[in-house]
Amino acid sequence: MYRESWVEINLDALKKNIEHILNKSKKELICVIKANGYGSGDQFIIQTARECGIHFFAVSSLDEALVLRNEGCHEKILILGYVDPKDIDLCIEHNISTTVVSLDWLKEIVKREVSGLSVHLKIDTGMNRIGIKEEDECIEALNLCLENEINPEGVFTHFACSDDKTQSMTMRQYNLFVERVKTLQYDFEYIHCDNSDALLSLDEDFTSYGRLGISMYGISAHDQTLHPVFSLFSTISCIKEIDANETISYGATYTTTSKEIIATLPIGYADGWLRKNQGRSLYINGELAPIVGRICMDQCMIHTSQLYPVGTKVELFGNHISVQDVAKDLDTIPYEVLTNLSERLTRVYVKNNKPISINNARLERSLK
Repeated sequence: MYRESWVEINLDALKKNIEHILNKSKKELICVIKANGYGSGDQFIIQTARECGIHFFAVSSLDEALVLRNEGCHEKILILGYVDPKDIDLCIEHNISTTVVSLDWLKEIVKREVSGLSVHLKIDTGMNRIGIKEEDECIEALNLCLENEINPEGVFTHFACSDDKTQSMTMRQYNLFVERVKTLQYDFEYIHCDNSDALLSLDEDFTSYGRLGISMYGISAHDQTLHPVFSLFSTISCIKEIDANETISYGATYTTTSKEIIATLPIGYADGWLRKNQGRSLYINGELAPIVGRICMDQCMIHTSQLYPVGTKVELFGNHISVQDVAKDLDTIPYEVLTNLSERLTRVYVKNNKPISINNARLERSLK
């Protein structure tokens, strides 16, 4: 690691979270690792999930699925999003299940040779994003699959508000989903509707599988016993005492009011540490140090209480500052904070309190 800013992924915490959710939900789980495992790097997530007995993974797109196959993932893979009909042969070739996103999409792919394709029917129960909404169209889609030797192995929906404490919309969606599936009168191998928050809050026994995503990383609106998995760290690369009435960084948006100690960190918005973080505080050696001046592409500055040595570790989020708090301050959600972390940042994987792998994807590709 030649640049001292990194994402740390605690695999022990990840395993504890997965095991906890398995025990609490009493369901088989599909591990959702889209967006490169929500920015964590999917290979160690897959490995940890395997250790917990999970052998089914879901991604967003065909390219994500092919990456997993190319990296040696032989387990079951489901694409949750749209696949261009012209590429459907790759799903068959690589044994990748895909989603029926609409009846029109299904009518388009059956113009091709689709024998042996496995699909999951997506039922739109209120998200109004992708999926089949009307009862008669759901029945027509199932029949089209059977007539064209497509295996309709699964059926699912997606909840829009499972983080809501009342679960009122979730229950409306759930009841409609149950109604639609019962109308189809088909013995699906995989019936799933519960996403992370629903797995931890919705007591239902109609479905056989749940889709585990953000909660495996310790983030849930319903369960505060989960363990944080992600941490973001940097180190001091430069530190100096600045006189009063000096300005800091682009735009001169911050002016010192007295002599101040200003430390520079080698992390910026090109790493996913967005400019909106200006004014928030970071954790260093027991104190909270505010970010002063505009965050640059590659660097940011903090106001500290003392002259720390160059190389002193700084936590941007982790055990002392939660990613949920970062998201709240930025008026967004933890998903966006995590998936914004660019691959410029080295990923450090920790197991049994020791680093087991230090991975900089861009550097490693350049060395091949």
